[in-house]
Amino acid sequence: MALRFEVRLWWAQARRDLRIGERNHQHRDYEAAVFYCEQSVEKALKALLMHRTGTPAPRIHNLPELGRLAGVDQATLQFLTDLTPHYMISRYPDAAGAVTKDLYDGRMSLRFLRGSKEVLSWCRRRLR
Repeated sequence: MALRFEVRLWWAQARRDLRIGERNHQHRDYEAAVFYCEQSVEKALKALLMHRTGTPAPRIHNLPELGRLAGVDQATLQFLTDLTPHYMISRYPDAAGAVTKDLYDGRMSLRFLRGSKEVLSWCRRRLR
C-alpha cells in the first residue's frame, strides 16, 4: 500500500528530527538531542495513526496517548511516559527549574535516542 502524501511528510520529518537528535548528541548538546527525540517519536506515531485512519494527524502532543491509540506494548508505553515531559523540560528553564543543559548528560540522551529509534522502527514496520 502506498503512503499518502501527508503520511510521507510526517514520516520524513520524524526521521529528520531523529537525525538532528543524533547530531546534537554527538555535539554534546544533550538537552537538544532529547527534545528532538520527543519530536521524532510524536511525528512517527502521528504518521502511523494517519496511515491507519486516513484522517489528519491527531492534535494532541501526549506521547502515551498517541502510543495507546497506535497500540504500543507496555514497555514502549512506559518509554513514552518517560520521554513526554522532556518536550518542556529540555527547552524552558522555568519548567526545568534550572539551566536546561545542566539537567542532561550523555547517558540520558543515549537512552532516549535508543528508545526513539525502537519506536520509529516499530512504526516503520507498520507503515508498510
